[in-house]
Amino acid sequence: MLQLLSSGTGPTAVIICEKEEIITLGVVIAAKFFGKSIPIVRLAPDDFQALRNWESAQVENGWVARGTAVLAQEAMVPVDMPLALSDNDKHMLGGAGSAAGKLAMEVIVTMSEVYGAEKLIDIEQVHIDGCIYTGDAGLAFAEHLVKLGAKVSVPTTLNAISVDRQMWRALGVPHDFGAASERLADAYIAMGARPTYTCAPYLLDSKPGLGAQVAWGESNAVIYANSVLGARTLKYPDYLDICIAITGRAPLAGTHLEEGRLPQLEIAVEAVSHIDDSFFPLLGYHIGKMCGPQIPLVTGLEHVAISADDLKAFSAAFGTTSAAPMFHVAGHTPVLGSTEASMALPRHTVSKAQLRASWQELNATDGSHIDLIALGNPHFSVTEFESLSALCAGKRKHHRVKMIVTCGRDVHQKISPTGVLAQLEAFGVTILNDICWCMIEKPIIPEECRAIGTNSGKYIHYGPGLSGVGVRLGSLGDCVDAAETGKWPERIPDWL
Repeated sequence: MLQLLSSGTGPTAVIICEKEEIITLGVVIAAKFFGKSIPIVRLAPDDFQALRNWESAQVENGWVARGTAVLAQEAMVPVDMPLALSDNDKHMLGGAGSAAGKLAMEVIVTMSEVYGAEKLIDIEQVHIDGCIYTGDAGLAFAEHLVKLGAKVSVPTTLNAISVDRQMWRALGVPHDFGAASERLADAYIAMGARPTYTCAPYLLDSKPGLGAQVAWGESNAVIYANSVLGARTLKYPDYLDICIAITGRAPLAGTHLEEGRLPQLEIAVEAVSHIDDSFFPLLGYHIGKMCGPQIPLVTGLEHVAISADDLKAFSAAFGTTSAAPMFHVAGHTPVLGSTEASMALPRHTVSKAQLRASWQELNATDGSHIDLIALGNPHFSVTEFESLSALCAGKRKHHRVKMIVTCGRDVHQKISPTGVLAQLEAFGVTILNDICWCMIEKPIIPEECRAIGTNSGKYIHYGPGLSGVGVRLGSLGDCVDAAETGKWPERIPDWL
């Protein structure tokens, strides 16, 4: 939305029904930083449905009208809930501090009304997702903040960016895109953010602890922070993250609050045995589609061994198909780890037959031919590298197949002194830092590529659109076998 409005190709108005933060924020940023704005009107459900029969409408001052028919805006928040600001908040908002702080606080106050917050809270750390280059508007926004002297006030890390900063030229990435991506990253570094360049900040030594109030962008990271670490963050959209980093303040709403973290339905998983690591991305993908925006309590896995990497894979797939900010898995995630919490919840079940249908839906690509193995969405952990190295030992990939693993610099440094890298290089693995698969397109994906294999429930969703070719989902072992033979195993897992 920010890119569209800044380029003069955006809509003339936005009409919504449910609370919507991301598009709304794009309009807010465009108005405050570039002086370009459009009306946003939120209608009651019945009024919104009435628009189905309208061919045209006039939108002005919170009204949507056609002739004598008028639909009125529904209040975003109750009018008797003014946002309570601290003296320091007022100090920043009044411009007594920096110009960047004033603008950042104006954005936060506006968005706090959208979130329905009554007050702001202190934040311990921020993870920036807005450092991904998606167009010149986002770059202009970041560089404008730098010109205003913006500096982060809390520890701030950077998400994966759009290029591998050390290799993008050698990989054939177009110069204009690569240079703009570097400029964007440099702008956030100039504001004091750490160049961590990872979509898995929970793998960093600085990861937050139980109950920590943080502001993270990147969907899989938000899900993992809330669900597995027990930290507290909203699903912060791009550009609001840096405003919070500058001010150290965020709206007290949603999953920052105890009541915003409670499960809203139970999803009972039918017992399965002899599962492999492909079970968790498939289950996360399937459950995410079931629960939509509702926070689930997953039961039935209490006696299943689940690793941090399994929860990482589940989080990424779940965050891809669900709008919920977190999940609970009975016996495996903090706080609501008991099935007692499910006693009064609506109950749904996941059968083996349903999972099998989802597996077949995701693996609908015809043929067994494979040209590329895509690993590291989210970024690989140290233990995932160790598992991959063990599977590759004594083998060599097929000359036609590329295997690419993305990871953060922090993890890469940790495995460098070990024998893991040598083993993977002997197999023929390419390791990229800084970038993640959600930003990888051609020419990194070979022009001649016709089929991709992955173990990621997130990439199986985004991959076909990004690459233009079919993507297959399997275990890490399946990926290694396909890299070695050039063929994807034509079977469903034994546990299905």
